[in-house]
Order: sequence, then C-alpha cells, then structure tokens
Amino acid sequence: MRALRRGLDLLYQAAGVMAALCLIAILLLILVQMGARWTGEVFPGAPDYAGYAMAAASFLAFANALNRGAHIRVSLLLNALGLSARRIVEIWCFAVGAATAWYLVWYARKFVYWSWKFNDISQGQDKTPLWIPQSAMLIGAVILAIALTDHLISLIVKGEHRIVRDTTDAPAD
Repeated sequence: MRALRRGLDLLYQAAGVMAALCLIAILLLILVQMGARWTGEVFPGAPDYAGYAMAAASFLAFANALNRGAHIRVSLLLNALGLSARRIVEIWCFAVGAATAWYLVWYARKFVYWSWKFNDISQGQDKTPLWIPQSAMLIGAVILAIALTDHLISLIVKGEHRIVRDTTDAPAD
C-alpha cells in the first residue's frame, strides 16, 4: 500500500510540475511572439498553442491543487457540523465529485477518440490535430478523477481525506 500511496502522490506532484511547465511554455510563446512582431516576422499559431497550453495547465493542475487544499470548499458549513455529520457530507461531496470527474473522463475520452478518428484539425493557422491538445485535458481529468476517488476511499476507510488544510480552513477548537 505504501508503494501505491507514493505512486499516487508522485502522480499528483508530476501533474503539478507539468502544469507549471505549461505555464512556462505560455510565457515563452508570448515572448517569442513579441520578438517576432518587433522584428517584423510572423509566428503563426502562437495564440492557439498558448491556448492549448492554458487548457493543459488548468486540467493538469486540478489534482495537485486539490491535494494542497487550493480548491474552494464550503468550510463554514463543514466546520459547523458534528464529526459524524461532517463525515457523511464529505463522503457525499467526494462521491459526487468523483462521479462527475469520471463522467467527464468518459466523454472526454470519446471526444479525443473521434477527433483522432476524423483527423479533426484546429481552425487557426497552426492546423494542429485537435486530439493532441485534447489528450492533455483528458490526462488531467483522469488524474483529477483518480485523486477524488483516492480521497473518497481514504475518507471511507480511514475516516479522513488527505487534503492538506490551510490554516484558514481548520476548524476552531
């Protein structure tokens, strides 16, 4: 079980690093595009690639943000509940979140598959096959679904999720 736990934690952290690399790619694309404009050159597709990197960064960062407590939670309501009611509400929330994330994965997978099957390309100057940037979104959605399921199982089995709480999120004693 420790190997699985380390593997999942590594997966979430790797997704966060990949999201950060996508943000760096956006910065570099903007800088190169600015340089191209100043020299009178054209960098076709730069805005499209920056958009793809933004979508990838968003989806890849979801699981890491969840584990670090950066997602918005209804802490006021949770902190007002007793321990057993709080656990029931958190199980319900994680169950709904995990089901929704897996639903997204199911349809995103179909979306990527059909984009690949029909050789769908972007409408911009880049003419990128759309299944490539869509795959980054799908990977991020899968990692988020795994993270939500991981927290749900941990909450059911151990009685607590693995989200690191911010000091503003901790219940008052």
